[in-house]
Amino acid sequence: MAKVNATGSSQKIDQAQFICREIHNTHPSGIFYGENPLKYSFTLLLLEGGIIIGPSVLGRNKQFARHIFPDNATFVLKNVGLIGFVYFLFLAGVKIDLTMIRKAGKKPWFTALFGVMVPLVTVVSIALGVRKSLDKEMARPSSIIGFSSAFAITSYPVLYQIIKELNLLNSEIGRLALSTVMISDFIGLHFMALFEFVRQWEEAAIDALWYAISFVGIMLTIVGARQAMIWVVRTTPEGKPVQQVYVVAILVLVMVVAFASDVSGLAIANAPMWLGLMVPNGQPLGATLVEKTETVVIEILMPFSFALVGMNTNVTSMSGQWSRMVLLLVMAIAAYVTKFVAILMTSRFFEMPIRDGLALSLVMSLRGQLEILIFLMWMDLEIIQDPYFTMLVLLVTMVTALATPLIQILYDPSRPYMVNKRRAVQYTPPNTELHIVACLHDQESVTGFVNLLKVSNPTVSSPFCVYVLRLIEFAGRAAPVFIDHDNQTQAFEHTSFNPIHNALKLFQESYCDFVKFHLFTSVSPIRTMYQDICELALTKKATLIILPFRKESLDSRTEVVNDGGIQSVNANVLSHAPCSVGILVDKGSFRTQIANYSMRRSSHNFAVLFFGGADAREALAYADKMAGNSEVSITVLRFLSHNGDGDKAMEKKLDDGVVTWFWVKNEGNERVIYKEVVVRNGEETVAAIQAMNRSEYYDLWIVGRKQGINPVLIEGMSSWSQNHELGVIGDLVTSDDFSSNASVLVVQQQVLRAQERVLESLLGRFSCSTYTSECT
Repeated sequence: MAKVNATGSSQKIDQAQFICREIHNTHPSGIFYGENPLKYSFTLLLLEGGIIIGPSVLGRNKQFARHIFPDNATFVLKNVGLIGFVYFLFLAGVKIDLTMIRKAGKKPWFTALFGVMVPLVTVVSIALGVRKSLDKEMARPSSIIGFSSAFAITSYPVLYQIIKELNLLNSEIGRLALSTVMISDFIGLHFMALFEFVRQWEEAAIDALWYAISFVGIMLTIVGARQAMIWVVRTTPEGKPVQQVYVVAILVLVMVVAFASDVSGLAIANAPMWLGLMVPNGQPLGATLVEKTETVVIEILMPFSFALVGMNTNVTSMSGQWSRMVLLLVMAIAAYVTKFVAILMTSRFFEMPIRDGLALSLVMSLRGQLEILIFLMWMDLEIIQDPYFTMLVLLVTMVTALATPLIQILYDPSRPYMVNKRRAVQYTPPNTELHIVACLHDQESVTGFVNLLKVSNPTVSSPFCVYVLRLIEFAGRAAPVFIDHDNQTQAFEHTSFNPIHNALKLFQESYCDFVKFHLFTSVSPIRTMYQDICELALTKKATLIILPFRKESLDSRTEVVNDGGIQSVNANVLSHAPCSVGILVDKGSFRTQIANYSMRRSSHNFAVLFFGGADAREALAYADKMAGNSEVSITVLRFLSHNGDGDKAMEKKLDDGVVTWFWVKNEGNERVIYKEVVVRNGEETVAAIQAMNRSEYYDLWIVGRKQGINPVLIEGMSSWSQNHELGVIGDLVTSDDFSSNASVLVVQQQVLRAQERVLESLLGRFSCSTYTSECT
């Protein structure tokens, strides 16, 4: 069942000197064929990265170094590494939304200012106190400015990458850290320009003047480029990608401004990052640039950048130099410690929990590529030498290596969703408002969701308050965005939301007394999208979250087939939701038939498969709300094991209570049918469901997901299941082999804190790496 030889030899010919070098092939056949893997470029690509191949370890062996870096390879590697840094910072600038600085509240502003100024003043004070003991170049005013700003300021590109890897982008700490570091980085850009200007002034006043002229010229070029990019965006048809020629032109311009920046005395990476900041954010230009270049930069160019760092890191050079290096080490450690304490004190001032404050302080202490690039620049300017560079690289590595696991220990982004209060349809008092969070991925999700609301019987005494969350996988930006359209202050760039908004508005006009919509949009990465869903459900005290499940319909349409990203979101929500969850598998028939029911028949057949357990009870409670709709007929089929095999006494009592309540309540309702069937194993269960499917057409199957199901009832069925978030029964009635066009609603009742271990293995099965490489 598909579901249920010669290196560097030379000679003179006609008075001209020719150098013969071996051409490296790509892949070796293998060491067992007597081949040297170091003579093949692919193996070199894997090895050329990190300190291990540098002079600290393997590079000390001259023969190894000759194989890895023959002749001019070192020169080429350095240039490719710098190109990697240049494009990395350009893309970082593309992703940054400068409007976030203007929107930032008091907390990120105070955190950024204290987190920068306290360590900066500390380092300057220490440097002035020990200035006579510093090396000549390090004692210069420009050097002190450079040291203090580099040690005090956390860079946005580095922090974003680490927060993304820790799945904290959509968390409270992640959002606060990104807002804070954006302000911090903005301050840092000014200090970098000040450092370069003062250094030029120390050489000669005329040099500083030429520096200022070059700076203004480059900035005018970048501003002019922004106007051209705005024109590109304006002339690109809505919904269409930017033409390839414009993308290539911008990428060439990156190298042009980097060259101009370098020859005019500015740091080589400054102008590319400024150019990135000028790129219009998001669709279509920013997103296209990121989409077409990020993989090449991160996966191909950046390894050479790390190899460049490794080549300049020589641990042995530190021997006997500690007396000279200790002052710079003290300044760096003092900056990190005072920054940590300053941010922690600021967080306590704003009454953040101590664990969250510690986590934020550690996050803001993280260091990475940009700091190392600054150290390389200091080496080029001869401010520091190899021992200092090696010490700083090791210090940065150690700080990040220690802080990262501590952040994971201190802060769990899903902790706020672990509520002990019941938030389920079964426990919602009658004649009260039902709060629902509905997630929509695209326009195709709208019709099925709206029709589900129609048949769910909202009434004046029991209205629905629906929080519609439009989910968009972000591209071309770094910080995730969460928009409350009821309080929206500016235009939303994703125009595809307008048809969704219009469709919901029309529906609300027809059901104005029964249904109220509140519209939201989340633009975030797939791997952390669940956090926005759960946070919205938590703050709005939702009883039910409705998620779409993308499934190829039976009429061979090819819009989407089992989208892995959506499955990943669904699995994460199931694991962390603070309320009950319903997954709607809309095959299309549910859409069209219910939307046109007045032309077909006046009643819709829904089937409830009751296997017992909390999820089944929740599904029955939701079906009970539908039973009040005069256009809906419901057939409930309860499955019982032969002689009670495998039954748990408590679950059985709870099931009996809910079934009795449902039957008594609907005893006089001719549109509700209740049946029972006794089965011995999963095979008989499948046979009973198939027989039910053949006997009558159903528009919708309603099933519980998996909690509390008697294992005897589904014995042998688990091995068939592929879509685990639907449960065994949900996957069965959704499968193509089931031969049904009916849609499916799979319900999971809220998992309380004490029950959360039941689903703790779910994330492992549905990690982003399993479904889509774009999440990684």
